[in-house]
Amino acid sequence: MIINSILQGFVFGLGAAVPIGPINILIMDRALQNYKSAVAIGAGALTADITYLVLILLGLVTFFNHPIFLDFLSVFGSGFLLFIAYMIFKGRDKKLNKTTTTVDGKTIFKSYIGGFFLTLLNPYTIAFWLSVATFTSNGSTEVDYFILVGMICAISMWITIMPYLVHKSKHKISNKLSYYIAIFSSIVLAGFAVSLFFNSFLV
Repeated sequence: MIINSILQGFVFGLGAAVPIGPINILIMDRALQNYKSAVAIGAGALTADITYLVLILLGLVTFFNHPIFLDFLSVFGSGFLLFIAYMIFKGRDKKLNKTTTTVDGKTIFKSYIGGFFLTLLNPYTIAFWLSVATFTSNGSTEVDYFILVGMICAISMWITIMPYLVHKSKHKISNKLSYYIAIFSSIVLAGFAVSLFFNSFLV
């Protein structure tokens, strides 16, 4: 029973982590420069996920479903996404370092904070974990925490293995291709920002 719950959560977690979204775009872009920074972004995102999940399980569902709170997240989330898109576009001419580079703790922490707030300011994060809380309770008052464990394990695996594969493949990517990847990434992130704002206020 426990193993089945963990496996169920693991599959669900992969389904949530793998699809392309702002965090995955940012992780892949950063992985071309430095693996540890890319993992730090994913760790920050996972921390924000767990933060919302814990608060929801503590019974703060009504607060998170409040329109004012969701509108606040939409505004700041859109703005933060646009800022990230601009920073990636601004650094589009940065040459890829084909050798392994080291980064200091401050850089890793900044990456962690970026991933944390990018996820924390996304209203879809709340919607996702609200659905997870409902799914894992199966209509009862008790939550199947083993499903949650499986999900967190899957997401943790994704945010470590995916950037590793991207980082190890960077020697096959030319500086010209890196330039276009940066432009594409910035456009996609800006598109997510516009979509978030549009869906929140104009639909």
